[in-house]
Formats: sequence, C-alpha cells, structure tokens
Amino acid sequence: MATTRVTFGEWMPDQSGISGALTDAKNVVSQAIGYGPFPTPVVLSSAAAENLSSLYAAKSPDGNTTLFAAGLTKIYTVGGAGTLTLVNSGYTTNPYQRMRFTQFGNVVISTNNQEKLQSWTLGTSSTFTDLAANAPIAKYITVVRDFVVVANTYESGEQQQYRVRWSAINDETDWTEDVNTQSDYQDIPDGGQIMGIRGGEFGLVLLERSIHRMTYVGTPFIFQFDNISRNKGCMAAGSIAQYQGITFFLSDDGFYMCDGQNVIPIGAEKVDRFFLADALETDYESMSAAIDPVRKLVIWNYRSVDAVRKLMIYNFQTKKWTYGDANTDYLGEASSGALTLEELDDISESIDALENSLDSLLYVGGKYFLGGTLGTRVYSFTGASQTGTISTADIDIGANSVVTLARPIVDNGSGSIAVSSRTLLNQSVNYGTSTAADSENRVSLRSAGRYHRLKLTPTGAAWKTAVAVDVDITPQGVR
Repeated sequence: MATTRVTFGEWMPDQSGISGALTDAKNVVSQAIGYGPFPTPVVLSSAAAENLSSLYAAKSPDGNTTLFAAGLTKIYTVGGAGTLTLVNSGYTTNPYQRMRFTQFGNVVISTNNQEKLQSWTLGTSSTFTDLAANAPIAKYITVVRDFVVVANTYESGEQQQYRVRWSAINDETDWTEDVNTQSDYQDIPDGGQIMGIRGGEFGLVLLERSIHRMTYVGTPFIFQFDNISRNKGCMAAGSIAQYQGITFFLSDDGFYMCDGQNVIPIGAEKVDRFFLADALETDYESMSAAIDPVRKLVIWNYRSVDAVRKLMIYNFQTKKWTYGDANTDYLGEASSGALTLEELDDISESIDALENSLDSLLYVGGKYFLGGTLGTRVYSFTGASQTGTISTADIDIGANSVVTLARPIVDNGSGSIAVSSRTLLNQSVNYGTSTAADSENRVSLRSAGRYHRLKLTPTGAAWKTAVAVDVDITPQGVR
C-alpha cells in the first residue's frame, strides 16, 4: 500500500484531468499554496423601490465614505445601518445600460447616457444636480490626470460611439472647447464603438476591436491617442475592471489585462474555452466586474447558458482562477461608514445574532470591500464561507488500483471526500457518496479502477486553506 499526497495545483478547465490540472475549484479562491474560502453575500441595505444595478463608493478628504446604489430611475445613498436615502429620481436609463460614476476631487459625477452629467458634492449635497448647463451626455466616464473624461457621447441627436470628450483642466463644470482651458474632444475612427474607458495617470479607451492609450501632452493637442492593440478589443462594457493602473476585460476570445502598454492574455488555455462555452452570449450586456481589494481578486458576474448567474474569479497575485455561484445580480466595490452603537441596534438587537463579527470591514467604516446587488437590496461579500469543492486531476499509479483511504489536509478544518474511479479515460466521471472525515481525519473508501479523482468539500466554520489530500492506493492484481 502506498500513501500519495495529492497537492492542489492550478484549476485549468480548458485542460484535461490527465494533464495534472485540478478538475474543479468552485466557491473557493486561489492562494499562494492551496485554496481558501470564498464568502457568501449578506444583506447590507433595506429594500429600494426598484431593482439596483450599480454601486459606487466615494471617499472624502476627511476619510468618510459614501456608498451610492442606483437602479434605472433612482439613486440612493446607503447609510451605515443599511438605510437607503433617495438622492436622485425621475431619470430613465436604458435596461441594457446602467448608471456609472466617477469622483473628481470632492465631487461625485454620474452618467447614464440619457441625462446630462449629474454631480454630488461630498459632505454638503443632499441630491444630485446637473453638473453644468453644457455638460455632455455619455455612456462612460472616468478621470484622467486633471480632467473629467467621457466616452461614447450623445450629441446633435446622435450617438457618437467613437468619441472621447474631456472637461477643462481642473474644472469639471467647463465643457466648452477652448485651447486655453484645454477642453476638447477626439474621435477614434477605427475599432468600432467605445465599450469603456478607464483613467489615472493615462487614459485607456477600450473599443470593440482596438485599445487606445490617451496621454496628456499639453496644448495645442492636449491628449495624444496611441493605438496599442489592433484587432483586439473589449466585447462587454460590464467586463471592465481596474486596479492600480491595470485594466482587466473580456475580449472576443477570452480574458485579458492591459497595463497601458501591453495587452496580456490571462485566461488562454486555462479558462477561456470553459467560460465562452458556459456564458450566455446573448446576455453579455448584463455582465459586471469588480475588484476585491482585500483578497486581491478581480471577479466577473455573468449569466450562464443554464440561466443562473455565476462568478469567474481571478487572483491577480497568484495568477490562478476559480469560479463560483454568484448569489447576486451585479458586482461592485462597496464601503460603509463606521457605525454607532445605536445603528448596530438597528441591524440586530443581539451582538450574537450579527451575521458578521464586530471587527468586520462592514462595521469599521472607511474601508472598501466587494459588494453587489440582488433585486432591490445591496449586499456585501462578508458572510460565512460558501460550500466549496476542489477536485483533483486523474491519479494514475501505472496500473489498476484501489483507493482505500483519504485524509483531507485542511488548515483549521477538515472535509468530506467523494471518489470517482475509471478503468478507461473514455468512461464517464461519476462520484460516489461524499463521506465526512472521522475524528482522526480519515475517510474510509473502496474504489477500484486505473484513473481516480477525489472531490474535497472543506468543512469547519473557520477553515483557512485546503492544501492537499493524502490518499492510500493499493495496486490491484490481474489474472
């Protein structure tokens, strides 16, 4: 009898199980070694008067944060105890669009491609108002250096799908084209319509079939536009997410990242074929993407062909993927203000009944964390661990064999194990009943074949890392 330690390597569903890649990594996140738990979303707000499809967290210079939640006709602020306060209404957003936000200094600016840009001054405003009389109408918005920048604008009764327009320098209210104030616009004729824009020290304009970098050069040209990617662009506006100058997005053949110079594939031969086969292509418009700054993840929410919402999860530090159940309609970055004891009473009369511990980011205030919306409520991904599954590659010792025992290697926890055994690779993978480890962390099994897979479900309310499974395999005699 031989004991083999099967460590949990990389999940790559585009590769076969015999290659050595994990065959499943659901509702978990990649770590430097092994996999950790992924949290469930918990209710953060009271119910709005309509379904919510946007979240935006803004921080004022004094460190206070304001969380905005928007639907197709209304914008709310989310109080520390989850109370929604209506701060804008009466507008109409196309069902396949959503309200988008950016922050310029102490001003939050919103756009929905139907109304002029709207503004909210942190610390003083109680409602959104027109940013300026000549403020543009646009789908997308960001800040590049000292300018507010919009893209895919609506002008002269037509959608200018290829246009980028920016405000005067250091003045978000001035949109009159003028070489002295440096307000102007640029049309990008090649690459199809603009699908999104991201800012920072430079701007990144993502079109359907190209990507352009916009670099500030001063008067008279103001910005220089360089095509850094021909015939490779973004196919879903909601797939774009940015973290510290790196922009992540979905192209027509899979997932990519761009640092402003290079466009780098991150899903090729790993998850791209899996995602493109699983995602409902006709509903790409409902995709959303967000950064989880705590766990260093970029996460995409999408509708699958079986009509449920799922997550693709990429750890940009380990460069490894997992996936999971969405449990939300939309993803976004969230924050909350610090709570008073009275506001805690509004959430729960009992400390023991709180869904999150008192040291959670949810109650600390001023911190960003992964959020989302489901129907009319805002959620935060700060709850208990979801039920995860990790399945090994095919284990082959070179001959027919019998798996007799397994020991889950789970830090601060244990697990349940199910096994599937096949004689030939063309046979179906069918797992037996999952069995929980006993008090000595042993799972007794008896499964014969040549190719074996083990499915681990980590257990324990506070399990930290699933590293491996130790498995006893006995060669099986032949006649």
